[in-house]
Amino acid sequence: MTDCEKDRQCYFDAIHAMQTGVAAWMNYDRSETDPKHLRVGINSALRASSSLARLLIAKSIITEAEYTKAIADGMEEEAASYQTRLQEKLSRAVTLH
Repeated sequence: MTDCEKDRQCYFDAIHAMQTGVAAWMNYDRSETDPKHLRVGINSALRASSSLARLLIAKSIITEAEYTKAIADGMEEEAASYQTRLQEKLSRAVTLH
C-alpha cells in the first residue's frame, strides 16, 4: 500500500470516528445538526477547501499526496475533538472508531 493509499485510509477511518462522535454529541446538543445550519456549513466548507486544493495543486505548490495527508491529519484532529468533548460530558474515557 502506498503512502497516499494509507493516508486515504487514515482519512476514512478518522471520518468514521468523527461521525460516531457527532452522532453521540447529538444526544446532548442538536443545534449543530439543524438541517439548514448543517447544509450551509457543509456546502461552504466543501467548496472552499476543494477550490483551494485545486488551485494549490495546479500551481505546483503542493502535491495531491500532500493534500491527502493533510486532510487525513485534519480529520484525525476533528475526531479527537469530539472524543474530548464526549469524555468531558460523560466524565469517562471514550474511544471513537
